[in-house]
Amino acid sequence: QVQLVESGGGWVQTGGSLRLSCAASISINAMGWSRQAPGKQREFVAVISSGGIANYADSVKGRFTISKGNAKNTVYLQMNSLKPEDTAVYYCNAASTRAAVINTGGYWGQGTQVTVSS
Repeated sequence: QVQLVESGGGWVQTGGSLRLSCAASISINAMGWSRQAPGKQREFVAVISSGGIANYADSVKGRFTISKGNAKNTVYLQMNSLKPEDTAVYYCNAASTRAAVINTGGYWGQGTQVTVSS
């Protein structure tokens, strides 16, 4: 069983930035983020493999950057130029493949709230 612990959510105005962090309890190939807004389905945001290959949802390309931390089994999501439609609970997501994370499968953290005000 993989445990994922997220941190870094909060409130920010439109155009602002936030950085999310996630630490996994064991080494796992693909780590990423998904989000769920009120009344909507959970959707993929970004994923990075242990080899450093990253994928992004079209809605966040050019604004969000996923990276691996120096600490083992840690991943970050730098979110810039935030918009009200980015408001959601953000979940750290980990799986053996990037495809599994993109399909919102695998293991999940408890989530952290991100609120962007207009």
